[in-house]
Amino acid sequence: MATCRGCLRQTGDFKTEFAEGTEKKRLLKMPPTLLLSAGEASGDMYAAQLAAELKKRMDVNIFGMGGPQMRAAGVEVVTDYSEVAVLGITEIISHLPSLVRAMRRLVSEARKRKPTLAILTDFPGFHLRLSRKLKPLGIKNVYFVCPQFWAWRPWRVRIVRRRFAHALCIFPFEEKFYGDAGVPTKFIGHPLVGRVYASETRGQFAGRHGLDPAQPIVTLLPGSRAGEIARHLPTMLAACAELRQTQGKVSFVVAVAPGADIAEVNRMVGVSGVRAVVVHDQTYNALATADAALVCSGTATIEAALLDVPMAVVYKVTPVTAALAKPLVRTKFFSMVNLIAGRAVVRELIQDDFTPPACSQQLARLLGSAEARQELRQGLAEVREKLGPPGAVERAAEEIVVLLRRPGSRIG
Repeated sequence: MATCRGCLRQTGDFKTEFAEGTEKKRLLKMPPTLLLSAGEASGDMYAAQLAAELKKRMDVNIFGMGGPQMRAAGVEVVTDYSEVAVLGITEIISHLPSLVRAMRRLVSEARKRKPTLAILTDFPGFHLRLSRKLKPLGIKNVYFVCPQFWAWRPWRVRIVRRRFAHALCIFPFEEKFYGDAGVPTKFIGHPLVGRVYASETRGQFAGRHGLDPAQPIVTLLPGSRAGEIARHLPTMLAACAELRQTQGKVSFVVAVAPGADIAEVNRMVGVSGVRAVVVHDQTYNALATADAALVCSGTATIEAALLDVPMAVVYKVTPVTAALAKPLVRTKFFSMVNLIAGRAVVRELIQDDFTPPACSQQLARLLGSAEARQELRQGLAEVREKLGPPGAVERAAEEIVVLLRRPGSRIG
């Protein structure tokens, strides 16, 4: 029996439409895929917390760049952040091949997996470039923990406006800064609020590490990146040697961040001749135990503020990086604590001011004056007040779930 060509065409069209409809239904039933990326230890911590909260709320597959904490949270880490965790212009140049490899790997995986959203955590030097490559692939970019462009290179906020569908900021004044630039922004509060606490008393920590709790205890936080530790720890240890000569009996603790090379830290402590206890992944206990601390500028200063620790903030980059960066800075403060307070709450020892005598002097001032410690703690209380209520990561997860369920997303 003859078959009508038109009928065949209609049958073929029906089969195609049926197959396409079946594929759409299959995709709708599949859990969404997200790209989650962090380029340093603090970002790894925040992103891991966010991944855990997202998995509580929905069935979701998450892959990306991160470290041990993201892996523990169930993220498939296709690129370790240790490949890109550098800071400073000269440092970036020397690590350029590994940065390029990490970028290519993430973009390649994004092409294959087609994530609904890319959630990028701070680390603007890398993530702004990544967002440029992801947007043409139809992937919506979300900034989780916005870069501090209000403090340096503020014109870069225009790049965020062009490449990001949404931004989640952790300081209240950032919402206006990004909002005024046309970036859809939500203030969620600081992820550390409600999550920073000691698991041991001073007596317990001291006893476990052979310290005398009756003696003053100084904690050193040299940073999480290898370059930070190399630039900061020798000067910190030299300051401790000077302090012990003038103050007598003082105990020292070096807190090593997760992912840092503890063997190298032990070597540096041994070479210095300073008797110091090196602890790994015990930063909060080490800070809570301290009578005073030297803290590398960054997230650790917020942790110290939440734990109410009297501190001086230090930081140093290569001379070339310092010279190139100086014209770009738009604030008179360097540390997050002072930026949030809007005044000099903690003493900053940056670049040429970061010397053993200056560090020793600041530690001696804090150890020797109850009035100085009390004044500093009043300032830290102001900072804590401005960080917002607990639950920032939970609020971030809710915002992302809303984005995923918004009409027009692949999961409806």
